[in-house]
Amino acid sequence: MSKLFVGIDVSKDSFVACGIDANGNTLFSFKGAMDINGFSELVKLITSHSNGFSSALVGLESTGCYQVALFSYLIDKGINTVVLNPLLISNFAKLSLRKTKTDKKDALTIAKFLLYHKDSIQAHSLPQDIKDIRDIARERESLA
Repeated sequence: MSKLFVGIDVSKDSFVACGIDANGNTLFSFKGAMDINGFSELVKLITSHSNGFSSALVGLESTGCYQVALFSYLIDKGINTVVLNPLLISNFAKLSLRKTKTDKKDALTIAKFLLYHKDSIQAHSLPQDIKDIRDIARERESLA
């Protein structure tokens, strides 16, 4: 059962992650670069706030292709990670009274979505197309 819920708002050059516990209390907020250094710092945060990767659930909002490299990295580390439909997150955000929209608040909204829907969210195995995209993203990262 997940005890750490991490929502990640991804953009082209950076990402913002917010981790909450099973009671909805914020444990950390982190902004990282979309590169191996940012990814490894995120994994360190997840490790320090959970009892192993099996107790963490990470969600990224689908952003076209921007989330693929981070998603692949987290999956390779054995972290339970899902990509969420942006429409689901948008509809979930409308349930709150917040009117501000920042990357930090979006990451918190994604984390809360994971907490409230933890029983219905299941990680699926990667289809071959996603594995191919992952390999392309890794090659791009090594060239950049």
